[in-house]
Amino acid sequence: MSALILRNHSHNNVTIVENDFIDHYMISANGEYVKVYLLLLRYQNIPDQLPAIPQMADLLENTEGDILRALKYWEKEGILSLEYNEANELTGICLGGSAARKTPAKAAFHTPSAQSVSVHEKSPVRQNNGNAPVSDQTADQNLPASRRSLAARRELKQILFIAEQYLGKTLSRTDVDAITYFYDSLGFSADLIEYLIEYCVENGHKSMHYIQKVALSWADEHITTVDQARNSSAFYNKTCYSILNAFGIKGRGPASAELDYIRKWLEDGNFELDLILEACNRTISAIHQPSFEYTDKILENWKTGNVRTLADVERLDSAFEQEKDRRKTPSGQNRTPSAQQPSKFRNFEERSYNMDELTKELLRSN
Repeated sequence: MSALILRNHSHNNVTIVENDFIDHYMISANGEYVKVYLLLLRYQNIPDQLPAIPQMADLLENTEGDILRALKYWEKEGILSLEYNEANELTGICLGGSAARKTPAKAAFHTPSAQSVSVHEKSPVRQNNGNAPVSDQTADQNLPASRRSLAARRELKQILFIAEQYLGKTLSRTDVDAITYFYDSLGFSADLIEYLIEYCVENGHKSMHYIQKVALSWADEHITTVDQARNSSAFYNKTCYSILNAFGIKGRGPASAELDYIRKWLEDGNFELDLILEACNRTISAIHQPSFEYTDKILENWKTGNVRTLADVERLDSAFEQEKDRRKTPSGQNRTPSAQQPSKFRNFEERSYNMDELTKELLRSN
């Protein structure tokens, strides 16, 4: 195949994109985030015409939240910085990273109904004091962990590909951001992320919201290896299915909200499994249907009463029955209803009627 030749016949009305951005940032970034950055570059020479956040969202067919997430992403990457007023409202966008914070505002875009956004131009190309070019190693040191090497970028792409195979769909922007978060922020290895997705899918959960909850739970438990995750998963699998069985739920794993309750009981409440199962049984006895919310109220009451074991539950039940009996029968009195004592059916004075006189009276009235 012959080489392609690119010819440029347009010299005016152009937007320049730095090679550094293309080489180090664009490849691994979300496509929507790239569009936001390109839009900022488009207006860097005419900052007074920069659209406000709502207009940016309309222009790029995104939400305002998407635009703000993109800006915060690029700030984290170090190629721009954001300025806020005392009310924590966005007032400026400085192209060029943290160094641009020292650059005074040159122009601003104002609208009566939207916040003002200042855009300052400063090339994100990294500088060195000598004449030698910046080395790849030096550039990589300024990048996040997932982008410090070509191998790392390839590994992340491989993770995304594997995730698509497990989930059976093309990943959305939210899905990609979540998996990148596992890799960058939580520090999960590629193997651990693969096992995370495999574990959730095998238990019937393909929702990224559910997968993220499990990931955050593993991070809280300081799980860093697949073996640790397997041990934790085995414990939770046994516990979860025991609770579902107590509710009479068969053939499925816990839903996301149900898993939240289970983790709350085990981790926040520190309840033993036998106590949780007893609360589940009492829920079924009381309302004849499974209800995690009802069981949670039972456990909260037990926690308030410092109930930690089944023996404590028995003592609490015994004290409750004694109190109920005491209220039924006041102490020192054995009340037996007297035959002469009026009841609710005999609380009136009995009368006798002469039917003959009553008949005569009725005839006279006619």
